[in-house]
Amino acid sequence: MTTNATELSSTNKKHLRRIGHSLTPIVTVAGKGLSENVVAELNRALDDHELIKVKLAVGDKAARQAVINEISTTCEAQVVQTIGHIALLFKKSAHPDPKLSNLLR
Repeated sequence: MTTNATELSSTNKKHLRRIGHSLTPIVTVAGKGLSENVVAELNRALDDHELIKVKLAVGDKAARQAVINEISTTCEAQVVQTIGHIALLFKKSAHPDPKLSNLLR
């Protein structure tokens, strides 16, 4: 699967959504928003797994969308899908670990 850093094709998004369906959220962003520790954990998770779900326990829909946009910019990740309080994020790793990557399993 090839991906462009700026845009995922609809075929790639469909493939990533299919993989992401069975994933559970591994990072939760709560009321304090994106602290330094949360950003570090998001970056670590994206480097290890490449495709992750993030639970957003923040305010209303507009607040969730603002946090998703901030995560996408800060972590240089692409938003594959958002449903309710869950966002599916993708960031291609330069050296994926076959034991941890959700794309290589």
